[in-house]
Amino acid sequence: MTLLSIDHPAAWRSEDLARDHSWIFMIGDACARQMRDTVLSRYEPDRDLLDYRAEEFDLGDGWSYIEAALKEVKYGRGVALIKGLPRTGLDSKQFELLSWAIGLRAGVARPQGKATQYISAVKNAGMTYRTGTGRGYSSNAELDFHTDSSDLVFLSCYNKALSGGKTILCSSLSGHQVMASDYADQLDWLYQPIGFSRQGEAAPDEGPFVVMPVFSEKNGNWFGRWNWNRVRSAQQIEGAPFLSAEHIAALEQFDQVVRRPDIAYEMWLEPGDLQIVSSHVTLHSRTEFVDHDDEAKRRLLYRLWIAPPDNQDMPEFWRDLYRSCEGNTVRGGIRGHQYAAVHAAYEQRQAGAMGMQLGI
Repeated sequence: MTLLSIDHPAAWRSEDLARDHSWIFMIGDACARQMRDTVLSRYEPDRDLLDYRAEEFDLGDGWSYIEAALKEVKYGRGVALIKGLPRTGLDSKQFELLSWAIGLRAGVARPQGKATQYISAVKNAGMTYRTGTGRGYSSNAELDFHTDSSDLVFLSCYNKALSGGKTILCSSLSGHQVMASDYADQLDWLYQPIGFSRQGEAAPDEGPFVVMPVFSEKNGNWFGRWNWNRVRSAQQIEGAPFLSAEHIAALEQFDQVVRRPDIAYEMWLEPGDLQIVSSHVTLHSRTEFVDHDDEAKRRLLYRLWIAPPDNQDMPEFWRDLYRSCEGNTVRGGIRGHQYAAVHAAYEQRQAGAMGMQLGI
């Protein structure tokens, strides 16, 4: 079994991000104003986001910072933070359009749930997280460390909570390294397939769970998948792989490792921040939060799942979840229950604009 190189750029520790801020990109005021103005000039309240085209938005020099951040995410640390997106002068729907416009330049957005939504408002909608159908982004709960079902995850901040809601990131590769060095007798379990629940959001042609390992490799590239909540949920589903006590102990050990303060990096997302992570090498989480009483001030972020045009071949284990393992394809997401011709048309048009092939 291969031990990941300690020099791998995505195998960072919390002190690395704290010491070296080259993963943080600051957009200046002039660039932010140009981005704000182009969004305001194109915003139509009744227009569906899927109808917009990338060429409608002149992001100016601001795009160069986003492009540099994407390079860091895809080929470097697997995480980047962009600060300074225009927040003042944009209401929440206009800020959502700005987030969508950035996504149109980065790749093909992927659906994210039962309602087949291509962008999600991350806010407390009263959902209970730890259930067989719970989704953390619609709750105020503390979340398990997890990966999302897409190559890249964009999270743009419009409002902070009254208290709490701190973002936590960690390198899944660093977690692997600690397991290999300190818990070598349990490492092999991370390569054994386990069930992950689809949380009741399976499309008609999908089963209620997927089976894949925590770690796998393809062409020298490493891919990680983790979500303790979905693993626990899958154990309640008939037909899902049974986890032995030894297997559960190894998974619990890994989950404890990635929570260690020398591994996990804590940060606040401020209004106007855009966080981008690679799901394949980065885990993310969030602390519990308390919201404002005023609806207009409540915690609100926008999440995009993106398949970029230069994505790489994936291990075969990932096919059931991503629908395609081939590089340069539109893959990933949660197709959900509302997928229709309008969604297929958007994906075909955007894939063409990106020079990508459609997955299944």
